[in-house]
Amino acid sequence: MLDKVYRVERFGHEQEPVVVIDNFTSNFQALRQDAASRSYQKLGPFYPGIRAQANPAFINERMPVLKEILTDVFGFHNGAQLTECAYSLVTTARNDLTPIQRLPHYDGTDEGRLAFLHYLSPEKFGGTAFFRHKGTGFETITDGRFQAYKSALEKETAEIGLPPQNYINQSSRQFEMIGCIKAKPNRCILYRGITLHSGQIPDDLPLDTNPETGRLTINIFLSKD
Repeated sequence: MLDKVYRVERFGHEQEPVVVIDNFTSNFQALRQDAASRSYQKLGPFYPGIRAQANPAFINERMPVLKEILTDVFGFHNGAQLTECAYSLVTTARNDLTPIQRLPHYDGTDEGRLAFLHYLSPEKFGGTAFFRHKGTGFETITDGRFQAYKSALEKETAEIGLPPQNYINQSSRQFEMIGCIKAKPNRCILYRGITLHSGQIPDDLPLDTNPETGRLTINIFLSKD
């Protein structure tokens, strides 16, 4: 195992793996320059910001370690297909967040889908937090859990109202933060899309639309072959 290249964190009761790789690419500044040259737009109703297409070729230099992680950590013995790759900027004002954007989220109920997140901004822009839903005890949302989780959220909304008008970056009445990975330039993390997680956006962070000064990441999704 290339244990000096990456580390595996495990949080909560379910102990889902979160892989951390620092100094991911030798072309970090070139990525930031490319990000600054792109045209951004809002894509879909869920992500609280804007996105632009990114070239996934930058991961090629790390393909040996990525293949090892896919096999040894996530059990993807036949590899994976890259399905999305985008520069992402968190830009939605706190007062404009929809109720679903104020909760931890999951990237679908497919247990064969991995999220790959590459931080391109300094530490102060916030990392990624992982959560447990207190009412159900769920830390991941699978097909088998979806209806129970949905019903629990609906019941909680009826009883206590909508979540606070802010990004969730710590434990709340409904959710317990079970762990977090701090942001660091050129750090990437990989985790299953079924995990409940959220960008750990600081309360005082300006939500800048400029990729040179805003909270910039690359978001990639991989699907199990």
